[in-house]
Amino acid sequence: MAGLQQVLLIAGFGDWLPGWQPWPYLLIAAPAWLLARPRWSRSGVPPAWLRGVDRLRRVPVRVLVLGVLALAAGVWAVLQDHEPHLGHEEAVYANKARSWLDGTPDAGWGAYRPVGLPALGRLALALHDDTGALRVVALVLALFTLTTTYLVAAAWTTPRRAVVAMLLILSGLGFLRRVPEFLNDIGATGLLLLVVFLLVRAQEKPDSHALLAVPFVVLAAFYLRYGVVGNLVAVGLAALLAYGPRAWTRLGRRVAVAAAVLLMGLIPHLVHASKVTGSPLGMIFSATKQANRLFVGDGLLYYLAIFPYRLAGDLGAVVMAAGLFATGVVLRRLLRSRRADGQTLRMEERRRVFLGTTALLVFVILGVATDGEPRFVYLSVVLLTVLGVQSLAELAGRWAAPALAVVAAFAAVTVLGTAQVVAHGAMPGPDRLSDSTVPVARRLSSSGPCLLVTGYEPEVGWYSGCDAVTFAQYRRMHVPEGTEVSLLLFERGRLQPGKAGLQELIGGRETLVRTIPTSGSVGAATVITLR
Repeated sequence: MAGLQQVLLIAGFGDWLPGWQPWPYLLIAAPAWLLARPRWSRSGVPPAWLRGVDRLRRVPVRVLVLGVLALAAGVWAVLQDHEPHLGHEEAVYANKARSWLDGTPDAGWGAYRPVGLPALGRLALALHDDTGALRVVALVLALFTLTTTYLVAAAWTTPRRAVVAMLLILSGLGFLRRVPEFLNDIGATGLLLLVVFLLVRAQEKPDSHALLAVPFVVLAAFYLRYGVVGNLVAVGLAALLAYGPRAWTRLGRRVAVAAAVLLMGLIPHLVHASKVTGSPLGMIFSATKQANRLFVGDGLLYYLAIFPYRLAGDLGAVVMAAGLFATGVVLRRLLRSRRADGQTLRMEERRRVFLGTTALLVFVILGVATDGEPRFVYLSVVLLTVLGVQSLAELAGRWAAPALAVVAAFAAVTVLGTAQVVAHGAMPGPDRLSDSTVPVARRLSSSGPCLLVTGYEPEVGWYSGCDAVTFAQYRRMHVPEGTEVSLLLFERGRLQPGKAGLQELIGGRETLVRTIPTSGSVGAATVITLR
């Protein structure tokens, strides 16, 4: 049923499913697979399966890795046609990148935004000044994170199991939904994975200099996305729990040097934050305040509600559940090891404690600190997937190779099915909005100084080339002389003033009123240009 469902999705019949959302058949069937384990674990692997696995083993791992990366690039290219316009978050970073390039206004930018992604965008726009160049940055970041996933997973498991982990990550709706977009979450995840890898290596290879590389990777992740602070707190707490404080004090000199380098790298940010917000931590706290949460902890409830299916899809959910199971097993061993008669954990077991508790703590810390979104917890998804692949291999025993081969094949098919879900189920919402905002913004572009006041300021700013602010911001700002000001309202727009508020904004000035019909979800636009 699960396979047939993916075939139907690929063939374009996903509208038979509510919201193009596949049913979790595999997640439901997983307990049956475990209950039947005593039977199939004693039976021999069919010769045909073994021959198929032997053929796969003849394919070099490097070719498999390149195949997964090519699949990711192909899906990225196809999805561009289904979401050709920049969304709200993308446009914010795009405006800043273009502002650094040619001095145009950075509509929608806030002090709490990190500078790393606009810096990459500025380089891309210098090569080719259009939306496509920014989306190429998104592709590069996605390929970087998938490659990092392979390298890290290969070091912790085996190269072929690492390829399976790559495919599973790519097949998940939570991940693939953001692959086409100019955002920083996927790239930051790759850097966070490197941090976790370096900390593991620092404990397992005490003579290595891995710890000295940690601050440079942390700084890159931080300047790419300030939100990694919560992830880094989770990583730090998990490292103390898994290895114990003494294991880190034994590396005292390297820990001190790494901390000093990290502090030096943060000084520019801390100084800037103090000037802008009055506090060295002002930008980080400001970013937290932007969360669209109803109450403290609603993000955690969201993650509990969608775990693991909505994060990783049907197949990925089974593997993540196996990773969670593996985490529970090693945590129990850790607790037993701390008793007087307990056995000391092996390094591999401590690594699993570290990876698993990091994944769980990320859910808890980010779930309490901010609102819930799948893209915020990619690190947890990757770590539990890697643990899950290893756990499934161990549970399968002599069936490990053919079982993982089937998982990999099904994951490759699922990537194509998930791409259809993204294209037809997840993307039309933002695209219907852009059918209103983009054509109007392009109509309002001007060669002279212009300011558009709207509830959709980042998108309108990018496609018009004008500065753009919200109605609330306009009330507080001083408009430079000679700037053409237009109030942009939509039939079903957000954050728009009523009649009295609109008259207050106009302030008795002469106006030119135009109506621009659109096919988008927020309806026609009314443009009030102040004279």
